[in-house]
Amino acid sequence: MAGKIKPIKQNVFHKLFHKITATRPVINFFAPRMHFIDFYVLKLTGGKFTLAEVAGWTIIQLTTTGAKTGQERTMPLLAGVDGDTVALIASSFGREHNPGWYYNLKKNPECRVTYKGKSSTYVAREASGADYEKYWKVVSSNYPSGYANYKELAAHRHIPVMILEPKN
Repeated sequence: MAGKIKPIKQNVFHKLFHKITATRPVINFFAPRMHFIDFYVLKLTGGKFTLAEVAGWTIIQLTTTGAKTGQERTMPLLAGVDGDTVALIASSFGREHNPGWYYNLKKNPECRVTYKGKSSTYVAREASGADYEKYWKVVSSNYPSGYANYKELAAHRHIPVMILEPKN
């Protein structure tokens, strides 16, 4: 699958949708619910579609090994794609703490990425320096108003960017 994830080309509707979804009331409503909604839409469509794709976002399913439990956890996430590399921003909708998947990847960097029903194994690392800036832009270009808002909401913490590269 490496290199086969194609970002969705965004149009005017997507950009308007982004502005609406970046507002605090919408974030507060969807933040605790969106992954559940997408989980069931993915299940109903055989892993091929998510509700979030309506916004023009590239959504992957990330399967990690739990940092505390050792159990597999799967989460649909907005991803940025740069060639064979997949990047994720651990914004958690601008909430107080980093998302659980971030801690899972820190402890167990090997993970599985599924996109449109096809899976591959990746290895994660946390971005820093120039990589951080580059991949923040790659991911946030999909949802600039949202990630700018998340950065403001989470000003009390550093928002990590995780880089996933295909396992050789």
